[in-house]
Amino acid sequence: MRKIRQVLRLHYEHHSSGREIAKSLGISRNAASEYLIRFCACGLTWPLQPQLNDLDLERHLYPSDMAGQFTRKALPDWAQIHAAMKQKGATLQILHEEYLTQNQGGLSYSRFCTHYRIYKKSLKRFMRQIYTPGEKVFVDYAGPTFPIYELGSVDPKYAQIFVGVLGASSYIYAQANWSQKLEDWIDAHVRMFAHFGGVPSLIVCDNLKSAVTKVSRTEPIINATYQALAEHYGTLVIPARAYKPKDKAKAENGVLIVERWILFRLRQRIFTSLADLNAAIQELLSEINGKPFQKTAGSRRSLFESLDYPALKPLPDQKYEFAQFSKARVGMDYCITVNGCSYSVPWQLAGKEVELRISIGTIEVLHKGERVASHAKSHGQTIVIKPEHMEEAHRRFGSWNATSAITWAQTIGGSVAQLLQRLLEKTRGHEQGYRLNIVFKKLAEEYGDQRMELACARALEIDAYAISSLRSILRLGLDGQPNANNQIQESQLEHPNVRGSTYYH
Repeated sequence: MRKIRQVLRLHYEHHSSGREIAKSLGISRNAASEYLIRFCACGLTWPLQPQLNDLDLERHLYPSDMAGQFTRKALPDWAQIHAAMKQKGATLQILHEEYLTQNQGGLSYSRFCTHYRIYKKSLKRFMRQIYTPGEKVFVDYAGPTFPIYELGSVDPKYAQIFVGVLGASSYIYAQANWSQKLEDWIDAHVRMFAHFGGVPSLIVCDNLKSAVTKVSRTEPIINATYQALAEHYGTLVIPARAYKPKDKAKAENGVLIVERWILFRLRQRIFTSLADLNAAIQELLSEINGKPFQKTAGSRRSLFESLDYPALKPLPDQKYEFAQFSKARVGMDYCITVNGCSYSVPWQLAGKEVELRISIGTIEVLHKGERVASHAKSHGQTIVIKPEHMEEAHRRFGSWNATSAITWAQTIGGSVAQLLQRLLEKTRGHEQGYRLNIVFKKLAEEYGDQRMELACARALEIDAYAISSLRSILRLGLDGQPNANNQIQESQLEHPNVRGSTYYH
């Protein structure tokens, strides 16, 4: 705030000179003279009115319509300059030259840069972050990759460097992976939690595809596998806002430390495997975490042991098993296909959409959050169908065989079993035999077991090996008539013309 009121008081009440006023208040003589000139020009009188505060006094002396009269050099529109600086290739030097073409004798380049920096600082304020022990871990990948020369290979393969930093202690974890794909991303988290010996409450990550399926500031969609990992460890995933690196400043700083104090120091060493590189990283990482801070007492390791580690959640009994999630629609044959193999689900889900959880050796089928089927993973073009998933009629057809049919027929009678066996020998294919067995069961149910046994015996007697013949016997009631062989009797006639058996001897 300008010292206007003090200048006026010393001038009007003490009648001090401009030199004395400037010396007393620590301002220049020109500034004191300017205050007095402006006061006389604005129309106010001394003493000032009691309700006139310093801000109102300054507004009277420096009205907005008079600002241009006392400005020596025209200032650019800093909002336009700031917007232009966001464009690719823009520099302050080019913008300053464009400014001078429109304002001859304007600000020098140094003053132009100083004013622009002041304007930038006035745009936004940043809140100091206070991290609760055991609350957050910030994860990200380093920008540079590291070459690995595998044995027998001329060209190197490049490894990605995963970095995780705990919020309260700034304790760093790093490891090398072959890629940023989902499987490597999940493996890095599992190893990081094991290294910490516990699990933080929140994971703050970047918006890479392995972590976030759909980027949104308010409702991001987390990758299903990544979400399953968070649920397994009892933690929560919060993605940072896109293009807002300050949301994960700890991770950015951790990446910078890993690049400078690990990757740069290992640049002249040649590694032939990912395991060798990770061993070297862990060795230097231990040194970094144990290095004392420059401005505060302790180190990252000591703060981790005293702050973060006691507040971490305990690790679950089993580590997370990597599994991928996908969606599939069940076919009308109540089967889903995974990598060319078909697996059954309950027949009631035919035509409906289900979720698949595919792990190393298991395929699980989920519907509305509940597991409805589980299969051991198969290979090739196999078809895996569980009987309990089949509709009752389909299950009977699928499990039917000739042996079970004959066993059933023997419970009715021997003739039924004998006739059914002879008819089955003439059938072609599983379906024809199944239908034949169904017909026998329906006839037995309709006419009863006793008549069915007699009818089959009659059919065997007259060599009627057809279903139509068996039906006719039952319909016409021929099963109740005596056998034709029992009706043949020898004649007992006596006649004079009949010589008899004794005549020939």
